Amino acid sequence: MTPDVWLPFDADDIDGLPKGLNYRFWDGEQEFPADPADCAFYVVPYMKGSEISVRPMARMTSVQVVQTMSAGIDHVQPGLGQLPKGVQLCNARGVHDASTAELTLTLILSSLRGVPDFVRGQDREEWRSGFRPALADKSVLIVGYGSVGSAIEERLAPFEVARVARVARSARETERGPVHPITVLPELLPDFDVVVIITPLTEQTKGLVGADFLARMKDGALLVNVARGGVVDTKALLAELESGRIRAALDVTDPEPLPKGHPLWHAPGVLISPHVGGPTSAFLPRAKRLLVDQFNRFVNREPLRNVVLTTGA
Repeated sequence: MTPDVWLPFDADDIDGLPKGLNYRFWDGEQEFPADPADCAFYVVPYMKGSEISVRPMARMTSVQVVQTMSAGIDHVQPGLGQLPKGVQLCNARGVHDASTAELTLTLILSSLRGVPDFVRGQDREEWRSGFRPALADKSVLIVGYGSVGSAIEERLAPFEVARVARVARSARETERGPVHPITVLPELLPDFDVVVIITPLTEQTKGLVGADFLARMKDGALLVNVARGGVVDTKALLAELESGRIRAALDVTDPEPLPKGHPLWHAPGVLISPHVGGPTSAFLPRAKRLLVDQFNRFVNREPLRNVVLTTGA
């Protein structure tokens, strides 16, 4: 029997897909494209939320691989316990590096140079000149140093920043320098002008950026969150923003989407983008290349890329 693959893209639009698989299009619609029990390889719909992502998983009794189209896996974690033992969960490491790093620099530069204020001035036909902070000579701390964190540092290089430091779960050495363990964050935070959050959302990182974390940031520092909204304690962040002590640029929020009337919309010193780090013109070509590689590996029984965990292990 030809294995079913559930795919949130039209297979006819992807060059290089191997034969020997039955490609079924499903992008989160109410009706399933076939019996979930026959699905061997499930590519999770992109940016459709946890409820849709998890919905077919309990019935996928034959599934061998679950592939997310994001680097994060938090949206499928509620369904992992419903899967058979031995299912490989793979993420999209590398697919969003360019787009997310690009947005991170956009948020940093826009926030420092006052671009939102310029736009408001343009709307009112007001010439709002004056001195603004530059990224040059600033110190930047990257909290979460995977492939996206590395891509962010690479793009910081031409901007003549004074210093970049890196933090991850555990210490290691890289070509650019040491990665510090997350345990030393309290010591590092007071020394940095820009703090970029790009950690996955896990039990360990939920609420990581809370009142203590924010209180240790230096006066006038900029917090940039391009990770997940739940990594930041919104109430604690609001208190700091309303005091005017720090600023923030947020591509993700908690709650998300941010509802009308939420005080974060109008907090002083905050720039908000609507979770657009990944969905750009750079996404689809990279996503297709990853899937072609993964499906060929699957058909040829070769090790898959980006395996995050195996259920039951």
